[in-house]
Amino acid sequence: MLLCFKLSMPNSGSWNGKWTGQGRPYLKIVSFQGKRSEKAKVILEKGYFSYNFGDGWRAAIEVTKVEAKEANKLRRQSVGFCGYDWMVDSIINNLDIQVPTSSNT
Repeated sequence: MLLCFKLSMPNSGSWNGKWTGQGRPYLKIVSFQGKRSEKAKVILEKGYFSYNFGDGWRAAIEVTKVEAKEANKLRRQSVGFCGYDWMVDSIINNLDIQVPTSSNT
């Protein structure tokens, strides 16, 4: 099963209320096979995750199921994930967006 994670910033704390990345396709395609397919179903069922940075900014990730042909097209269109890949990792591992903790402490 292939899931597409799409990043947006529905709330921005910038001086003009806009995110410079607005309108760009920030997409990440993740394959779930075997035992991970069950987790993908749970993620897909929820479908929407958000994270409040606490400073007026809020990130949102919408998750949809895609077929292989569409996934290839979306990968070509994507401009990356704006450094927020950790959010997708957190959704996969925790079914929620949680800030990663440093293991160096």
